[in-house]
Formats: sequence, C-alpha cells, structure tokens
Amino acid sequence: MGRVLILGNAGVDLTLQLPRLPVKGETLLGDSTGSAPGGKGLNQAVAAARTGAQVIFHTPIGHDAQGEEIAAALTVEGFADLELYHMPHPSDFSLLMVLPDGENSIASAGSCAAALTVQMAEAFAAKASPGDIVLLQGNLTAASTLAALMTASARGGTTLLNPAPLWWSAEPLLRYCDIVVVNRGEAEAITGLLDPSKAAAALCKLGASLAVVTLGADGCLAFDSEGTSRHYPAPHVNAIDTTGCGDTFCGVFAAMLATGRDRDTAIDLAQSAAALTAQRRGAFTALPSHAELDGLIARNTGR
Repeated sequence: MGRVLILGNAGVDLTLQLPRLPVKGETLLGDSTGSAPGGKGLNQAVAAARTGAQVIFHTPIGHDAQGEEIAAALTVEGFADLELYHMPHPSDFSLLMVLPDGENSIASAGSCAAALTVQMAEAFAAKASPGDIVLLQGNLTAASTLAALMTASARGGTTLLNPAPLWWSAEPLLRYCDIVVVNRGEAEAITGLLDPSKAAAALCKLGASLAVVTLGADGCLAFDSEGTSRHYPAPHVNAIDTTGCGDTFCGVFAAMLATGRDRDTAIDLAQSAAALTAQRRGAFTALPSHAELDGLIARNTGR
C-alpha cells in the first residue's frame, strides 16, 4: 500500500450565488454567501484523507486569523503528516461565483502559494517512495512544482499533476508526470486542440504516461502512452454546484491508486465521489464525508 503526498495551496473560499456573471463596470447583487476553508491543494488532500488512505499534506498559509481557521480545519482530518508553512503574506483566498445551473467561475489571490520555495518543494518530494502517489496542482509557481515533480520521480513515486489554475505553461512539466488530470478547457488551453480525445493524446505525446480529461456530466476519458483510450460515463445526478468536483475527483483518484486499485476502478470511484460533491453547494463543505466514501468504496469494491 502506498501513500498520497500532496503539496498545494490552502486558503479561504468566499462563495456568492449569482444569477449570471457581471459585465465590465457592473455591480451585480448576489445572495447565499458563504465562507469555508478551501484551495485546490486543501480540498484534494481532505478528499484523499477521507477515503482512509495515508495522506501527507504540506501547504503554505499566512500568520492571520484566516490561517488559524485553515489550520483548525486541517488538524481534525486525520492526516498521516501535516506541515503548515507560515508565510509573511495574507492567507490565500478565492471568490467562487456560482450560477443557477451549478457552473462556477473563480477568482483567487495566491501570495502564500507563490511564496513556497523550490527548496521546500524538494524537501517535501524527498519523502516519496515507490508506490506513493505524489499529487500537485497549478497554484504554486512553475519552478516549485517542477522541482517537486522531478524529485518525486527520482525517488520512484508516481507523479500526478492537476495543473489548474493555468497561470504558467504546463508543457515543460509533463515529461515528469506519470498522470495528468485536466478538464476540457484546460486540455484545449495546453494543447490547442478542441477535441478532448485528440487533446488527451497530445498530452501523452508531450510526456505524460496517462492523460485524464474530465468532461463534467459527460464523464471523463483517459488516454495512455500505449495508445489505449477509454471513455468513462459519469453517474446521472441533479448537479446544483460543480465547485470542488474536480478536487474531489483528483483526491479520491490519487487515494485509490495509492491503495492498490486499478485505473478503471480508481476513475469510477473518483467520478462517483465527485457526483456526491455536485449535489451540494460549496467546495470544502460539499466534499464527501469519511462515512460516505467508505460506503462508496465498499459498495463498488467489496471492501
């Protein structure tokens, strides 16, 4: 059994329900505001830990009340190892604008994530061993993310990159990725190809051994370096908020691989977990509970 090592951001999510996105210069009233811990790194780490997998999570936070809120939320999640790097910056935050159909747009501030150094990333990734899954996202700098991927690869870990948000070029990093997980828009932005199947194949040509392109209600598709392609349908649910679905998918997918599930089972379980998130509002608050994930895994794998 391997572990899941996650290096990523943690912050506070401010959620606002809107009838539509505002246009330039417009002030638009929303409702159903909310605040909760968040960030792609935090959400993915919590989702992975709630499966029962051994999860190591390192993240940068600020010396402020928001940092204390983040730390308090993380300490109860049962991580095998949790390290908080306190940075001389305000804690990161995101504004999640959720539309009536459940789709969302997100704006983020990430000074703490950007301050995580190459040396910190290398020290984190040096904990990896063969059988471990090392998961990173796009919130850190390209240099720190690359350093972690290279170090983890050299240590024999399986590297998984979810390069959102795309604020630097992911292409140079893909040669150090065993797995890359992107959504439809991210796949197109990286490869320039609108067709998800062609984009997934292009991601493998750029260096990834396995490319997974998530397609929302249409499920996801996977393409590997052997040329094998497969589409995985998603469970049919009444989605009310898709915020956090991708994070749930990545965290559960990584955990299932680390605990010995094959690719097909890991993807199916990750999609089923993401479907639970889609039926609730918020991101952190919508993540499946330990009991829900335990039941989901037991029903689908016999555990």
